[in-house]
Amino acid sequence: MLSRLLLSFILLISLLTTSWTEAAIRKPQRFVTKNGMTVILLERKALPFITANVTVKAGSVLEKKELAGLANITADLLTEGTSTRSASQISEEEDFIGASLSSSGGIDNASASLKVLTKDKEKGFELLSDILIKPSFPEGEIERAKSQIKAGIISKADDPPTIAAEAFNKSLFGNHPYSRPLEGTIKSLDNIKKAHIVDFHRQFYLPNNTVLTVVGDINKRSLKKLLHRYFGQWKEGETDFPKHEKVAPLKGKKVEIIHKDISQANVQLGHLGLKRSDPDFYAAYVMNYILGGGGFVSRLMTEIRDNKGLVYGVYSYFNALKEVGPFKVGLQTKNESAKEAVEEVRRQVKELVNKGVTEKELRDAKDYIIGSFPLKFTTNQKIANYLSYIEIHKLGLDHLDKFPKIIEALTIKDINEAAKKYLNPDNYLLVIVGNKEKIGEIE
Repeated sequence: MLSRLLLSFILLISLLTTSWTEAAIRKPQRFVTKNGMTVILLERKALPFITANVTVKAGSVLEKKELAGLANITADLLTEGTSTRSASQISEEEDFIGASLSSSGGIDNASASLKVLTKDKEKGFELLSDILIKPSFPEGEIERAKSQIKAGIISKADDPPTIAAEAFNKSLFGNHPYSRPLEGTIKSLDNIKKAHIVDFHRQFYLPNNTVLTVVGDINKRSLKKLLHRYFGQWKEGETDFPKHEKVAPLKGKKVEIIHKDISQANVQLGHLGLKRSDPDFYAAYVMNYILGGGGFVSRLMTEIRDNKGLVYGVYSYFNALKEVGPFKVGLQTKNESAKEAVEEVRRQVKELVNKGVTEKELRDAKDYIIGSFPLKFTTNQKIANYLSYIEIHKLGLDHLDKFPKIIEALTIKDINEAAKKYLNPDNYLLVIVGNKEKIGEIE
């Protein structure tokens, strides 16, 4: 308990003392272990604790349709028992040293995380390696996890924003794995057996399919010793990643209104966006900030909320994934004003495509994006998350220095070309969850 309180205190202090420039000036180190695991290390000696992030290319994009939810439940179960420890033993050992150990699934990747005091790094890395390399997936824990996930699915089935989001993804992505909810469905969870989980882990949880990011009070020599001791027996292997057909862009308008007798209409409008690896990602990112990603200063918020009073909030974003993700505008409004709100969204998108952005909008967007960049590095965990992101997307370890320069170098021409390329006000998917009668006909 004392160790956990100490770690919590140190984490609090780190919030107050962390400087992003330290992360940028002190270059991260990158190396690959003998069994193929990519390791990123950023030494930070100011406080005596370590954060380790593990990213495995084992997301829901790899699972079969009839086994939707397999990647998520596999990741969830990593901490629920190994060949050497039960779930309760893992929890007890974690508590004894005041560490924090967790795991979770994602669309493209699964992840695990460790936070531990430097003095307890041996035990911390032993636990981390144990859950990654030797999970046992006990039948009882599988059934418990299934029950919890099913309860969440049932609870969200009555949530209008969730209904809208899942209907949007299903309609936009069709048979592609991006169309399915991360947790799967009641039916697909019933299809998942222990053998499927064991096989998924065997196929994809491999050192040569893993990025380990370590930030904190540890040097390269000490880290290499820990990795040799606790991860050295992890055997590399071949991964067989499934190939997916490209999702066809929308042609024309596709409108889906899902009736639910509620006072607010939940609206999602969009189409295919871009991949994170697309070279004009940054121009699209800044363009979207101006359109609807910039909160109260965005065009959508200014026009639809402030000037017309149709909504409390409206947003837009690109979810740039390994494969092409969605571009989406989301809002909530009265059922009776849904049509007007949708028309205004389309008008704003068309205006941006046809007329472009102003010098002031671009300058303000750059100032905010560059000025807020340090907020990504206020804790070891945030730094580790960002370094993992950089490595997974092959952005280069100099990305911390390059990012502000890339944003600053963007021109109005870059932004306007991105708008024309990635916004399509005439070919889109519109999903609305609300009172169908009050919403009326929307074309």
